Amino acid sequence: MLKLIFLFLLSVLSFAVNFLNSGYDFSKPVLQVILPGSLHEISGLTIVDNTTIACIQDENGIVFFYDIEQRKIKNQFIFGANGDYEGITLVDKTLYILRSDGAIFEINDFQSPQPSVKTYTPQVPSENNEGLCYDPESNRLLIGAKGKINKDPEYKDHRFIYAFNLKLKKLEPKPVFIFNVSDINITSKLNGTKMPTRTNKKGVVFETGFKLNTSEIAIHPSSKQLYVLSASDHCLFIFNMNGKLEETKQLDPNMFNKPEGLSFFSNADLIISNEGQTRVPTLLRFNYQR
Repeated sequence: MLKLIFLFLLSVLSFAVNFLNSGYDFSKPVLQVILPGSLHEISGLTIVDNTTIACIQDENGIVFFYDIEQRKIKNQFIFGANGDYEGITLVDKTLYILRSDGAIFEINDFQSPQPSVKTYTPQVPSENNEGLCYDPESNRLLIGAKGKINKDPEYKDHRFIYAFNLKLKKLEPKPVFIFNVSDINITSKLNGTKMPTRTNKKGVVFETGFKLNTSEIAIHPSSKQLYVLSASDHCLFIFNMNGKLEETKQLDPNMFNKPEGLSFFSNADLIISNEGQTRVPTLLRFNYQR
């Protein structure tokens, strides 16, 4: 009996620590919104104010402004031609949008009747980029490469995050973060994370590990941790700003269909967008518990 009580208390403690570390309970969204069909391919979002998000979808050069209280698109405008747009972030009164090839679109004074648009081609080494966020401490944009940067076997297990200097409007010469997927899997397993598995043709189950294919990045406004979302893993990886993995948060595929957008409100509440795929696109909001 004592052993059973001990095991029960241990499991409760483990859950509590896991919850308190990040401050979010990803099984209980306080807001769950089904988005309209025009946002079925939603690929990125950023907070404009307490009730409005700006978002994009990965086919058309359109910025949508969605009211999460009224649950409707209240405005939209075209900023560019059709393309694979993957990330969006707000810096003061300027919106920055990332195309998968690394091009950055700068939309100044986006709330004016005719906002101006500039395009930068910073020559990001990766051919497929999906994560974009603002780093206020260094006044730069962080750009997350989705997978390996080239066919060199040396970089097979490496994932890169680059920086675009907003003062110089240039890509910084060296990546800000280099993550090793093998190390991330080892650390996740040591931290008690349930590892992904696959069953072969003979019915044998074996661990496959996480792939860390970056779909979005964001910096937490309070803890200053870097949140890296991987849609293919249905997982959120939380790093400190030295690049050390501190938490691995697995997300329920039934709730998180294809998580591709992530942003923080000023009070550190978190919102995640999910692409519709064969279902419906959604927004999920989670309260931050300090």
